[in-house]
Amino acid sequence: MPNILAIETSSELASCALLAGDKVFVRASSGVRTHSQSVLPMVQELLAEAGVALAQVDAVAFGAGPGSFTGVRTACGVAQGLAYGAGLPVLPMVTLEAMAEACRARTGAHEVLAVLDARMGEVYWAQYRFDNGAWRELAAPALAAPEAVAPLAAEGLQACGNGFSAYPGAFAGQPFAAGALADVVPHAHELALLAVGALANGLGVPAAQAQPIYLRNKVAYTSAERQAINAGAAAKAAGTGQ
Repeated sequence: MPNILAIETSSELASCALLAGDKVFVRASSGVRTHSQSVLPMVQELLAEAGVALAQVDAVAFGAGPGSFTGVRTACGVAQGLAYGAGLPVLPMVTLEAMAEACRARTGAHEVLAVLDARMGEVYWAQYRFDNGAWRELAAPALAAPEAVAPLAAEGLQACGNGFSAYPGAFAGQPFAAGALADVVPHAHELALLAVGALANGLGVPAAQAQPIYLRNKVAYTSAERQAINAGAAAKAAGTGQ
């Protein structure tokens, strides 16, 4: 079993995990504003607890997204810095697949819909099937309004993710939302476990080539852009008499 260091900061929870032998050591810290300050101390604690030097790690995995723009950049940057200095490969991992793995571990479900709060009235979502010991993507990660989430019909589909708690009204009455595990967010523990297969499949990349996954092209608007958007919305409402 390889030694895998995993870093996840794509949501309000920052977490780090170290898979060393048959044990997974974990640390977590909540509060998006503190992610950049908390990650490296957590990594140092994990290495010390496991008695593993960074040079003994086989790869550094990170939650590449989708998720918070700042969060995925933070995880990517820290992973790149650690991996570059130690000459290690980097494994960019999909956050929604990590959520699916957490859901499977808790419920045993092999059909999972993962829905992550994307803020700004939207969610990131994807659908997975666990088959022959690995996750298969049935619906690729996408950014959508909560009302537009449309999973494929699947027997025993289990939904999970904080998107359900962020937009309960949008999902009310949806059959797939019944029994959703709304407390699930991406975590480094699952990233580390999934990274074993990714490393074995040759998915590691040099530190300089690691990139986050961005599904939202426009993260913030300038004041002028906001004024134009608001003016357009007002003109549309006036034209329709609303």
